Amino acid sequence: MKTKDEYIEDLAAELKEWSAQIDLLAVKAERASADVKLKYVTELDELRAKQHAAAEKIKELEGASGEAWGTVKKTADKVCDDLRVGLASAVSKFK
Repeated sequence: MKTKDEYIEDLAAELKEWSAQIDLLAVKAERASADVKLKYVTELDELRAKQHAAAEKIKELEGASGEAWGTVKKTADKVCDDLRVGLASAVSKFK
């Protein structure tokens, strides 16, 4: 089982990777035609919101301890799973 610090470090690394993928999708969206671009922009806005929520959860994890840590970890897992699934969906649509 990972320590708190290891868990936070791994999650932050994943978030950094996801952020890079979102940036790549934004570049693809910029190159798309106007009608397709509008669809991509909406999708990217949703991903950025999920990205922001994940970053906030990481901050909460850093300050949590004891029982609060377990609760915050569960919600962080959910938020990150939502981002992971949303990103995978967006990547498949942007191909």
